Amino acid sequence: MKRIRKFVLILIIAACFQGCSNNDFNNNSVKKIFEKTAINGKSANEGFARCLKFTKAWLALADPETGLIPRNINDSISHDIWNAKDCAADNYPFMVLTTALLDKNLFEGRMSEMLATEIRLTSRTGSLPDTYSFSKKGFAGKDPVMSEIIFGSAEYVKDGLIPLTEWLGPSKWSDRMISIIDDAWKYAEVDTPFGKIISDDPEVNGDMLQSLSRIYWITGDKKYLEYAERLGDYYLLGNNHPTRNFRVLRLRDHGCEIVSGLCELYATVSFANPAKKEEYKQPVHEMLDRILETGRNEDGLFYNSIDPVKGIPVNSEIADNFGYTLNGFYTVYLLDNEEKYRTPVLKANRILNEKYRNYAWEGISSDGYADAIEGALNLYIREPLNETEEWINSEIRVMWNKQQPSGIIEGWHGDGNFARTTIMYCLWKTQGTYPVPWNNGPEIGAVQNDGSLYLSVYSEDTWEGRIIFDRKRHKEFMHLPFDWPRINQFPEYFTVEKEKTYRIKMENIRKPVIISGEDLQNGFPLKLKKGDNRRMIIEEV
Repeated sequence: MKRIRKFVLILIIAACFQGCSNNDFNNNSVKKIFEKTAINGKSANEGFARCLKFTKAWLALADPETGLIPRNINDSISHDIWNAKDCAADNYPFMVLTTALLDKNLFEGRMSEMLATEIRLTSRTGSLPDTYSFSKKGFAGKDPVMSEIIFGSAEYVKDGLIPLTEWLGPSKWSDRMISIIDDAWKYAEVDTPFGKIISDDPEVNGDMLQSLSRIYWITGDKKYLEYAERLGDYYLLGNNHPTRNFRVLRLRDHGCEIVSGLCELYATVSFANPAKKEEYKQPVHEMLDRILETGRNEDGLFYNSIDPVKGIPVNSEIADNFGYTLNGFYTVYLLDNEEKYRTPVLKANRILNEKYRNYAWEGISSDGYADAIEGALNLYIREPLNETEEWINSEIRVMWNKQQPSGIIEGWHGDGNFARTTIMYCLWKTQGTYPVPWNNGPEIGAVQNDGSLYLSVYSEDTWEGRIIFDRKRHKEFMHLPFDWPRINQFPEYFTVEKEKTYRIKMENIRKPVIISGEDLQNGFPLKLKKGDNRRMIIEEV
């Protein structure tokens, strides 16, 4: 607190120099950058507002007794239940994330209460969740069905709790994640030549491969690596190879997870067990090569499903999850420096703006748009093509236009993915910065150029708070050996490091502020009058 007051004092002193020239802000190229930050600020502010409106609309639909949200509002059966694979995996986590960014009271209040209630009411086999009926005031099914419980648990961890942990770091949500993973493997019942695994369903195992590959690094506990390697051996070293043995390989949601999951494990063993990496290299490359041969249309986008043995599509519609599968290709490119696994990323992302505007992803569903935009954005961060940027900016508007005046999107659990992808988009426009408190307030927009962050903050009303700067979350929270592209990750942009020092130059203020990375992570104090537009350039000293 003393440090924050010290920097507020520095700002006040610096304000005495207002009116003095600052050449850093006067040249035409810098003016053009700040024109873009202003546009980005408006887009980010709109997106944040939409996410909070979505969250409050769904909270208004919560069961009055438990406080849990329903699976969806479009039929009486789904309106009566909370379940792990849908409510917990797809909708609730991104209400949590929205409030973590934009509404501290809701985050510390109802979101935390919902987690405590979910644990208390839905944990059925150890900590593993099962479907809860509001009308029955108990489990929807009389007896537990382990295959369904395992499926829901895997979805909850991979789609919901892992993304929350990637953003929040250690929390009560990461504790829930670890407890579910531990009990899922405690009840592993499927015998294989490589040891017991929790399922023979590629979707479940793909979820687990991704989750375990990250949880191993988060915790440093080798048992999670051993679980993941059992699955890797089962698919890559046994008789269940995805392109050699599968008769149907899904490359869209509910199937594509196995491809990216095996590639995430390949990334993990490359550092944690190099001998295993050598065992996996040929079958991983074989899988990716066969998918490239048989799994794409002429534009380089993946079919929904293929028969990899015959080399023909089973469902030739285009998968909205193309980016999820391409994450795996790009990861292997980074590991093995094989250009043939980078080229498909460039091909797919280049064609989107030319041929896939207003495309009918999943029948023009908001969820289809959310997945397609997420995939393109995550890969754009690695390969920043102008065509991809233009497509993302266009298609986010298509998705946003699906939100109803009430704040509800389509009235089912997929609404949460609208918020997930919107937050990803907004953080791109702010380069990972955000205001606390938000209060429907400042428009923050940012652009990186030559290692410096150009940041503008505009407020229609008076505002006082802090601007939070991002950190290398893959390193600080996840302890990953490198930042490979991952499903549902929140990409990093301008990140500050605790031990480093930064210079903040502000327009019309002669003296820059020198501040530590730790203080920027905790938040740079700022006070705006009505109509203020504060422009800053932040750079490492």
